[in-house]
Amino acid sequence: MTTATVAKAVSAHHVGALAHSMTEVVAVECIATAFLLIGVVGSGIMAERLCGGNVGLALLVNAIATGGALVALILAFGPRSGAHMNPAVTLAAALTGGLRWRLVPGYIVAQIAGAIVGVWLAHVMFELPVLQLSTHIRSGVGQWIAEIVATFGLLATIWGCRTHAAPVTAFAVGAYITGAYWFTASTSFANPAVTIARGLTDTFAGIRPADAPGFILAQLVAVVLALPLLRRHTHPLT
Repeated sequence: MTTATVAKAVSAHHVGALAHSMTEVVAVECIATAFLLIGVVGSGIMAERLCGGNVGLALLVNAIATGGALVALILAFGPRSGAHMNPAVTLAAALTGGLRWRLVPGYIVAQIAGAIVGVWLAHVMFELPVLQLSTHIRSGVGQWIAEIVATFGLLATIWGCRTHAAPVTAFAVGAYITGAYWFTASTSFANPAVTIARGLTDTFAGIRPADAPGFILAQLVAVVLALPLLRRHTHPLT
Protein backbone atom coordinates (compact mmCIF):
# COMPACT_ATOMS: atom_id res chain seq x y z
CA MET A 1 0.00 0.00 0.00
CA THR A 2 0.53 2.84 1.32
CA THR A 3 0.98 5.84 0.65
CA ALA A 4 0.29 9.07 -1.82
CA THR A 5 0.94 12.76 -2.75
CA VAL A 6 0.48 15.69 -5.09
CA ALA A 7 3.34 16.25 -7.54
CA LYS A 8 2.30 19.78 -8.35
CA ALA A 9 2.20 20.57 -4.67
CA VAL A 10 5.81 19.36 -4.44
CA SER A 11 6.83 22.11 -6.84
CA ALA A 12 4.57 24.69 -5.23
CA HIS A 13 6.01 23.83 -1.84
CA HIS A 14 9.57 24.24 -3.14
CA VAL A 15 8.77 27.72 -4.43
CA GLY A 16 7.07 28.78 -1.22
CA ALA A 17 8.86 26.62 1.33
CA LEU A 18 10.28 29.56 3.19
CA ALA A 19 6.76 30.95 3.71
CA HIS A 20 6.10 28.22 6.24
CA SER A 21 8.34 27.38 9.16
CA MET A 22 10.05 24.01 9.25
CA THR A 23 8.12 23.17 12.39
CA GLU A 24 4.79 23.89 10.72
CA VAL A 25 5.59 21.89 7.61
CA VAL A 26 6.79 18.89 9.61
CA ALA A 27 3.73 19.06 11.88
CA VAL A 28 1.41 19.13 8.86
CA GLU A 29 3.16 16.16 7.31
CA CYS A 30 2.89 14.25 10.59
CA ILE A 31 -0.84 14.95 10.92
CA ALA A 32 -1.55 14.08 7.29
CA THR A 33 0.27 10.75 7.58
CA ALA A 34 -1.50 9.95 10.84
CA PHE A 35 -4.87 10.42 9.15
CA LEU A 36 -3.74 8.25 6.24
CA LEU A 37 -3.01 5.38 8.62
CA ILE A 38 -6.25 5.94 10.50
CA GLY A 39 -7.95 5.51 7.12
CA VAL A 40 -5.99 2.40 6.18
CA VAL A 41 -6.13 0.59 9.52
CA GLY A 42 -9.50 1.88 10.74
CA SER A 43 -11.30 0.93 7.53
CA GLY A 44 -9.63 -2.47 7.63
CA ILE A 45 -10.89 -3.10 11.16
CA MET A 46 -14.40 -1.93 10.30
CA ALA A 47 -14.45 -3.99 7.09
CA GLU A 48 -13.32 -7.13 8.90
CA ARG A 49 -16.04 -6.67 11.52
CA LEU A 50 -18.86 -6.01 9.08
CA CYS A 51 -18.06 -8.28 6.13
CA GLY A 52 -18.75 -11.56 7.89
CA GLY A 53 -15.51 -13.26 6.90
CA ASN A 54 -15.74 -12.27 3.22
CA VAL A 55 -12.11 -11.27 2.65
CA GLY A 56 -12.72 -10.03 -0.89
CA LEU A 57 -15.46 -7.67 0.23
CA ALA A 58 -13.34 -6.50 3.16
CA LEU A 59 -10.46 -5.71 0.80
CA LEU A 60 -12.79 -3.78 -1.50
CA VAL A 61 -14.06 -1.69 1.40
CA ASN A 62 -10.50 -1.11 2.65
CA ALA A 63 -9.35 -0.05 -0.83
CA ILE A 64 -12.21 2.37 -1.43
CA ALA A 65 -11.86 3.95 2.01
CA THR A 66 -8.10 4.37 1.58
CA GLY A 67 -8.45 5.88 -1.89
CA GLY A 68 -11.11 8.30 -0.70
CA ALA A 69 -9.03 9.34 2.30
CA LEU A 70 -6.02 9.96 0.06
CA VAL A 71 -7.95 12.33 -2.18
CA ALA A 72 -9.21 14.35 0.78
CA LEU A 73 -5.85 14.45 2.56
CA ILE A 74 -3.92 15.52 -0.55
CA LEU A 75 -6.38 18.32 -1.26
CA ALA A 76 -6.39 19.45 2.38
CA PHE A 77 -2.70 19.24 3.23
CA GLY A 78 -1.00 19.52 -0.17
CA PRO A 79 -0.78 23.33 -0.16
CA ARG A 80 1.00 23.29 3.23
CA SER A 81 3.53 20.47 3.01
CA GLY A 82 3.05 18.85 -0.38
CA ALA A 83 1.13 16.03 1.36
CA HIS A 84 3.86 13.49 0.65
CA MET A 85 2.84 11.15 3.51
CA ASN A 86 5.46 8.81 2.07
CA PRO A 87 9.28 8.71 2.40
CA ALA A 88 9.56 7.27 -1.11
CA VAL A 89 7.83 10.35 -2.52
CA THR A 90 9.94 12.67 -0.36
CA LEU A 91 13.15 11.06 -1.59
CA ALA A 92 11.97 11.18 -5.19
CA ALA A 93 11.07 14.85 -4.80
CA ALA A 94 14.53 15.65 -3.43
CA LEU A 95 16.27 13.61 -6.12
CA THR A 96 14.40 15.46 -8.87
CA GLY A 97 14.96 18.92 -7.40
CA GLY A 98 11.46 19.44 -6.06
CA LEU A 99 12.39 19.54 -2.37
CA ARG A 100 15.41 20.86 -0.49
CA TRP A 101 17.52 18.05 0.98
CA ARG A 102 17.67 19.81 4.35
CA LEU A 103 13.92 19.20 4.70
CA VAL A 104 14.11 15.48 3.95
CA PRO A 105 15.05 14.17 7.44
CA GLY A 106 12.26 16.17 9.07
CA TYR A 107 9.74 14.93 6.53
CA ILE A 108 10.67 11.29 6.94
CA VAL A 109 10.71 11.38 10.74
CA ALA A 110 7.33 13.13 10.73
CA GLN A 111 5.87 10.59 8.32
CA ILE A 112 7.01 7.60 10.36
CA ALA A 113 5.93 9.15 13.66
CA GLY A 114 2.57 10.21 12.23
CA ALA A 115 1.97 6.77 10.75
CA ILE A 116 2.59 5.06 14.09
CA VAL A 117 0.34 7.51 15.94
CA GLY A 118 -2.35 6.93 13.32
CA VAL A 119 -2.26 3.18 13.92
CA TRP A 120 -2.51 3.68 17.67
CA LEU A 121 -5.46 6.07 17.29
CA ALA A 122 -7.26 3.52 15.13
CA HIS A 123 -6.76 0.94 17.87
CA VAL A 124 -8.13 3.33 20.48
CA MET A 125 -11.20 4.15 18.39
CA PHE A 126 -12.06 0.50 17.92
CA GLU A 127 -11.23 -0.39 21.55
CA LEU A 128 -8.30 -2.65 20.73
CA PRO A 129 -4.99 -2.94 22.58
CA VAL A 130 -2.87 0.02 21.53
CA LEU A 131 0.43 -1.85 21.41
CA GLN A 132 0.42 -4.77 18.99
CA LEU A 133 2.70 -6.58 16.56
CA SER A 134 1.26 -8.03 13.38
CA THR A 135 1.33 -11.75 12.67
CA HIS A 136 0.19 -11.38 9.04
CA ILE A 137 2.82 -13.02 6.82
CA ARG A 138 3.57 -11.04 3.67
CA SER A 139 6.79 -12.26 2.12
CA GLY A 140 8.25 -13.78 -1.03
CA VAL A 141 9.57 -12.72 -4.42
CA GLY A 142 6.08 -12.10 -5.78
CA GLN A 143 5.28 -9.73 -2.92
CA TRP A 144 8.55 -7.81 -3.36
CA ILE A 145 8.08 -7.45 -7.11
CA ALA A 146 4.54 -6.29 -6.44
CA GLU A 147 5.87 -3.55 -4.17
CA ILE A 148 8.32 -2.40 -6.84
CA VAL A 149 5.46 -2.26 -9.35
CA ALA A 150 3.12 -0.52 -6.89
CA THR A 151 5.64 2.14 -5.86
CA PHE A 152 6.89 2.74 -9.40
CA GLY A 153 3.30 3.19 -10.56
CA LEU A 154 2.50 5.58 -7.73
CA LEU A 155 5.49 7.79 -8.52
CA ALA A 156 4.73 7.68 -12.24
CA THR A 157 1.15 8.74 -11.53
CA ILE A 158 2.20 11.66 -9.35
CA TRP A 159 4.87 13.02 -11.65
CA GLY A 160 2.86 12.25 -14.78
CA CYS A 161 0.06 14.50 -13.53
CA ARG A 162 2.31 17.53 -13.07
CA THR A 163 0.86 19.22 -16.16
CA HIS A 164 -2.64 19.09 -14.70
CA ALA A 165 -4.23 21.12 -11.91
CA ALA A 166 -3.55 19.84 -8.37
CA PRO A 167 -7.07 18.36 -7.88
CA VAL A 168 -6.51 16.09 -10.89
CA THR A 169 -3.43 14.63 -9.24
CA ALA A 170 -5.26 14.08 -5.96
CA PHE A 171 -8.00 12.08 -7.66
CA ALA A 172 -5.48 10.23 -9.82
CA VAL A 173 -3.49 9.12 -6.77
CA GLY A 174 -6.64 8.03 -4.94
CA ALA A 175 -7.80 6.07 -7.99
CA TYR A 176 -4.39 4.48 -8.51
CA ILE A 177 -4.09 3.23 -4.93
CA THR A 178 -7.67 1.93 -4.97
CA GLY A 179 -6.88 -0.07 -8.09
CA ALA A 180 -3.42 -1.15 -6.93
CA TYR A 181 -4.93 -2.78 -3.83
CA TRP A 182 -6.35 -5.27 -6.32
CA PHE A 183 -3.86 -5.60 -9.16
CA THR A 184 -0.74 -6.10 -6.97
CA ALA A 185 -0.04 -9.23 -4.96
CA SER A 186 1.05 -7.12 -1.97
CA THR A 187 -2.10 -4.93 -1.94
CA SER A 188 0.11 -1.94 -2.71
CA PHE A 189 1.72 -0.60 0.44
CA ALA A 190 4.03 1.55 -1.76
CA ASN A 191 5.16 3.55 1.28
CA PRO A 192 7.94 2.84 3.82
CA ALA A 193 6.22 4.77 6.63
CA VAL A 194 2.97 2.90 6.05
CA THR A 195 4.88 -0.39 6.00
CA ILE A 196 6.56 0.30 9.35
CA ALA A 197 3.30 1.38 10.99
CA ARG A 198 1.31 -1.55 9.65
CA GLY A 199 3.77 -3.84 11.40
CA LEU A 200 2.31 -2.49 14.65
CA THR A 201 -1.26 -3.66 14.10
CA ASP A 202 -2.45 -7.25 14.17
CA THR A 203 -5.59 -6.36 12.24
CA PHE A 204 -6.69 -6.69 8.61
CA ALA A 205 -4.06 -4.24 7.31
CA GLY A 206 -1.11 -5.63 9.26
CA ILE A 207 2.25 -6.95 8.08
CA ARG A 208 4.57 -9.07 10.19
CA PRO A 209 7.49 -6.83 11.28
CA ALA A 210 10.00 -9.41 10.03
CA ASP A 211 8.55 -8.99 6.52
CA ALA A 212 8.65 -5.19 6.51
CA PRO A 213 12.34 -4.77 5.49
CA GLY A 214 11.75 -6.67 2.24
CA PHE A 215 8.83 -4.38 1.40
CA ILE A 216 10.80 -1.23 2.23
CA LEU A 217 13.79 -2.33 0.17
CA ALA A 218 11.49 -3.02 -2.79
CA GLN A 219 9.93 0.43 -2.43
CA LEU A 220 13.34 2.12 -2.44
CA VAL A 221 14.40 0.09 -5.48
CA ALA A 222 11.31 1.44 -7.22
CA VAL A 223 12.40 5.01 -6.47
CA VAL A 224 15.75 4.36 -8.17
CA LEU A 225 14.13 2.65 -11.16
CA ALA A 226 11.58 5.44 -11.57
CA LEU A 227 14.06 8.33 -11.47
CA PRO A 228 14.78 8.52 -15.21
CA LEU A 229 11.05 8.72 -15.92
CA LEU A 230 10.40 11.23 -13.15
CA ARG A 231 13.16 13.52 -14.36
CA ARG A 232 11.53 13.68 -17.78
CA HIS A 233 8.48 15.22 -16.08
CA THR A 234 10.48 17.62 -13.91
CA HIS A 235 11.49 21.15 -14.85
CA PRO A 236 14.67 22.43 -13.16
CA LEU A 237 13.88 24.38 -10.00
CA THR A 238 16.05 27.16 -8.63
